[in-house]
Amino acid sequence: MSALCDPPGAAPSGPPQNPAHGAHPPLSSQELAQEIKAFLSGVDPVHGNKLTIKEHARCAILLLRSLPPARSAVLDHLRNVFDEYVCTYLLELESSEGGLGARRAQGPNLDDVVQEIQNVLSEFVRMNPKAWAPVVSAWSIDLMGQLSSKYAGRHGVPHASSLNELLQLWMSCKATRTLMDIYTQCLSSMISTCPDACVDALLDTSVQHSPHFDWVVAHIGSSFPNTIISRVLSCGLKDFCVHGAAPVDLLFPTAADKRVPKIASVVGILGHLASRHSDSIKQELLRMFHESLGPVRDQQQKATVPFLLQLAVMSPMLLGTISSELVDSLKPSVLSQLHQHFAALPREDLENMVSIVVHLICQTSAGAYRILQFLVNTAMPASVITTPGLAVHDSVREACDRIIQLLLLNLQKLVYNRGSASLGDAPPRAVPFLDELKGHVRELCVETLRLERKRFLWQHQLLGLLSVYCTPSCTTDALFYLLTLSRSQEELGLATQLYAVLSSCMSDLLPATVKKCVCQIHMGGLSEQHMVQLFHNLALIVQWEGEGPASMSAQLGAVLSLHLYDLGQLLLHRNPEVAEAASLLLSVCPLPRTIRPAHLLVIIRSAVHQFFLVLHRQCPTGISYSTRLLSRLSGASPAAMKAILQQLVEGALHPGNAELFGGLAELSAGDDASLEGTRISLLDINRRFTTAVNFSGSVWSVFHAGVIGRGLKPPQPARRQEPEEIVHNVQNFLSLLLRCCRGGRYGAPEPPAHTVAVNPEAAKAVAVVLVESICPDVTNSELGWPPEEHTRSTVERDIQICRRFRDNPLLFQLLRLVAAGPPALCYCSVLLRGLLATLMAHWEASRHGDTTSSPWHLHASCALVACMAEGSLLPPVLGNMHEIFHQLAPFEVHLLLLSVWDYMRDNSPLPQKFTFQADKGLFFRDFSRDCDVGKYLCVLHSVLHKNIDRLGLLSGRFQT
Repeated sequence: MSALCDPPGAAPSGPPQNPAHGAHPPLSSQELAQEIKAFLSGVDPVHGNKLTIKEHARCAILLLRSLPPARSAVLDHLRNVFDEYVCTYLLELESSEGGLGARRAQGPNLDDVVQEIQNVLSEFVRMNPKAWAPVVSAWSIDLMGQLSSKYAGRHGVPHASSLNELLQLWMSCKATRTLMDIYTQCLSSMISTCPDACVDALLDTSVQHSPHFDWVVAHIGSSFPNTIISRVLSCGLKDFCVHGAAPVDLLFPTAADKRVPKIASVVGILGHLASRHSDSIKQELLRMFHESLGPVRDQQQKATVPFLLQLAVMSPMLLGTISSELVDSLKPSVLSQLHQHFAALPREDLENMVSIVVHLICQTSAGAYRILQFLVNTAMPASVITTPGLAVHDSVREACDRIIQLLLLNLQKLVYNRGSASLGDAPPRAVPFLDELKGHVRELCVETLRLERKRFLWQHQLLGLLSVYCTPSCTTDALFYLLTLSRSQEELGLATQLYAVLSSCMSDLLPATVKKCVCQIHMGGLSEQHMVQLFHNLALIVQWEGEGPASMSAQLGAVLSLHLYDLGQLLLHRNPEVAEAASLLLSVCPLPRTIRPAHLLVIIRSAVHQFFLVLHRQCPTGISYSTRLLSRLSGASPAAMKAILQQLVEGALHPGNAELFGGLAELSAGDDASLEGTRISLLDINRRFTTAVNFSGSVWSVFHAGVIGRGLKPPQPARRQEPEEIVHNVQNFLSLLLRCCRGGRYGAPEPPAHTVAVNPEAAKAVAVVLVESICPDVTNSELGWPPEEHTRSTVERDIQICRRFRDNPLLFQLLRLVAAGPPALCYCSVLLRGLLATLMAHWEASRHGDTTSSPWHLHASCALVACMAEGSLLPPVLGNMHEIFHQLAPFEVHLLLLSVWDYMRDNSPLPQKFTFQADKGLFFRDFSRDCDVGKYLCVLHSVLHKNIDRLGLLSGRFQT
């Protein structure tokens, strides 16, 4: 009988009455003795036969009903019943999978016995839960753990990682389902009073039989989530205090696991529940944390924070669950409580706690940026404008400062000690904190550029570590944002400093960054304001004097030159500020040695268009950028120089730009509408009568001066700019043309001061464009000078040429530029002939008055003769006659111009008459080889003799 009695210290056996008295009358002493003998020997005392497992189990059940103190022995024996049932169940499954059908494997049918066991135990727990629930729950939970571990390796049992399949298997078995129901009843009966005994049994079994026991934890946790979470944490904290775990153990989870056996089960159980009950876990952890900061009552309260840190070290899932919300709850008052809570700890323990916190931050993924912001904001020095009550204690600020420094140091070790894994090695260990910060690169850059004390240094260092860790994506992102968002040279210096750090360990960093900038621009990822800022910053870096060829300034220009075409397209951007900034950037970056002609032509057209736009807007900086860009492009190649000159001259003569240089403006839509009724096209009339015959060049040419009955054509409204603006525009335009006309390839030295400023080839290009623009139907082969009678057949063309020169004063300036590069003026022969013929006709028709009554014709006559003399088309004696035009009568001017015509007729302006002088670098014409100049000076001398009283002093200038 002593073997059947409760061990010392066991729970009371409960009331003496039989819990199933109605179904089973109490046994007599003799019957009870026979049952005990049969239970112990396993033999039927009446017949002497060996009891079957079912009979033996029923004997045990009867004994438990009649003698409750024998529960330990009975419950231990009943384990065999459940083990036999599970074994038979699994054999039956294996037989079914092996193709033997649903035939039951050999063994007794124990369903009714298992049901009887559940009934009797449930009755005991219901009648006296305080005495029976701890014992029965420990027995049932331990038995489930043993069965799970024992049969884990059977063929039909899923792997422990397949939790759902494992749970389905065991809950389909009546034996394990009965054990689960028994434990659930025990926990339910104790949940309102003291469920710690049941939870302790769950933890103990989880320690012994995990991970095969996880399915039990998952099922029970889902049934009682709040109770299991709170009681598991409570029991884990008690065990943590009992085993005396110190903070130094927290960095070594394995050692802490050995000293605190239940800690791993706590982590495992909470891990199973986190998928569906993370909010409950979060709230319970936060509750424990805040309650521990109150007035100290016991040892458990002191150990709560180290216990929570231990859980976070062992479970990244729990760390991610609570990290962000915990940071949000750390208000100044809570930080003060936390400071008081740890103020009494020894310095060594405090250092260990800080190391643990730094380690946990490095392993934090959820809410990493919020944690960083909290640390940085808390560690910042106090401000005089801080609201009372929101300031933190100086010790708290110093602690956060130290945490940030140690965090950066630890991250630096983790990043630079990772190395690069080969094919045979495992991948480098991840740093969750940096992994989560990858999505906050822009925010980090914005915070860094605020240049606040300490803050920008910490975040700039963190940007460098993040860039090395997440290369190349974060690297290019960080540089891109710093280059885009910087608004001063001091802020921009942070980008160059970051590049200096990263370029030593990364290749092709700058090309990748520039490529990202270009892609973001063309994808629309940047606002127009940011585009302007980016271009200005890049241009500023290119112009900085670098420290050797490896500096960012030296390399950036070469990289930008590879994207010349992409950046050139932005010269036509609808926002003038963007186009101006792009012009600035292109004007300072070096041009590549080779560039596709098609791309170069597109850039030239865009740059010329931008130049005229800034002239219209009167933007000095834009004019400077465009001028510098076009002058640099002209040095790329001779073809580029000719293309730029052509585009500039054509653009200047365009009606939309003519007003910039004092010419007539283009008619507006309103003006066109007002003249619509008076505009008649002779070409349309001729086509209507199928008489569209080309009369150009003949004496029958028709001049449409107006409409019969309506009078002359109304003059175009002159919308001229201010004289000062016109002079300024002309000066800028001619200065640009002169720069482009200097020619030479990119990088060639400047021409000497004594040489001509205009390249002859460039001057020829300008001359060709002038002829094509003013007289598109004339070829450049018409260089010979015809007799005066020939002008009768070119009256229409000559009038058109004169009108163009009168409407565009810039043409005389362009002729002078062409004349500065002999023999280029020869190619403008048709223009010179037409203009001279028209002026001669005007002076011949002006019989009265003096030359000052026709100011424009006087100016044109003087400018034409001076230009021809400068271009070496006239000898100096004839070229000086324009100096006296303003003192002569119209007919005298006509006679002098006729002398010029005669000379040009006999000495046609041909390039073959010029010889190249290598020592001076220019073409020279020797007039001594031409016919005698004296015979063309008779009229001039006659005029001088007639006006000797006024022109006598100038006669010396007209001697051969």
